Amino acid sequence: MPISDWQSPAAYEHAKDIAAAGMAWEYLRRDDEYRRAFQRMKTLPTPELGCRKAFSERWGLRFPCRSGEACRPHTCILGTGTFA
Repeated sequence: MPISDWQSPAAYEHAKDIAAAGMAWEYLRRDDEYRRAFQRMKTLPTPELGCRKAFSERWGLRFPCRSGEACRPHTCILGTGTFA
C-alpha cells in the first residue's frame, strides 16, 4: 500500500464521491489485522465454509450471490469471481 500524508486534505479529495460501502472498504483495507487475516485465508488451499463464514462475519463483509441455481454455497462468502 502506498504511503501518503494522511493529514493532507488533497490525499482524500476523492473521498467526497465515495459511497458508504466504498468508505468502509477504504477503512478496512488499512487495518493491519484485517490484512494479516486475509493473507492467512488466501494461503488455505480450500477454506472450510465455517472458516470463510467466520472471516466474513468478523470483518462485516457481505458478498452478494447470483440469483437462482448459479448461486452455490461455496461461492457466496469469499467469491473471487471464479467458480471453484
